[in-house]
Amino acid sequence: MATTIITDGVKVSVETQYQPEYSNPANEHFMFAYKIHIENLSDYTIQLMRRHWSIFDSNGSHREVEGEGVVGLQPVIEPGESHEYISGCNLKTDMGSMKGEYQMLRLLDNTVFDAQIPEFYLIAPFKMN
Repeated sequence: MATTIITDGVKVSVETQYQPEYSNPANEHFMFAYKIHIENLSDYTIQLMRRHWSIFDSNGSHREVEGEGVVGLQPVIEPGESHEYISGCNLKTDMGSMKGEYQMLRLLDNTVFDAQIPEFYLIAPFKMN
């Protein structure tokens, strides 16, 4: 089930999956994949310029990640079009969360705005039992 938010005509949806084959719980290494679907519901062509993540681990630690684009791209998204990518995050515990924003550029007038990334949870399936 996806977590979704819409900001200024940009719909961001997130789905997560625990990656047991890349995790090593004995060494406090828990790997999660997340799939992001960005849909342009506005009437304007936009470009994703930067990302900012706040990552929270259930042990109380928190880190910030910033950078250009997503997975090496700064995609241009036409009205009614979408962009999807998969990335990953490692935690030191079996559960945590992420949230953030994408800095978007409206190409018509070079207006910069932030599209929110909804908070989503990274939880190893065995934690649910």
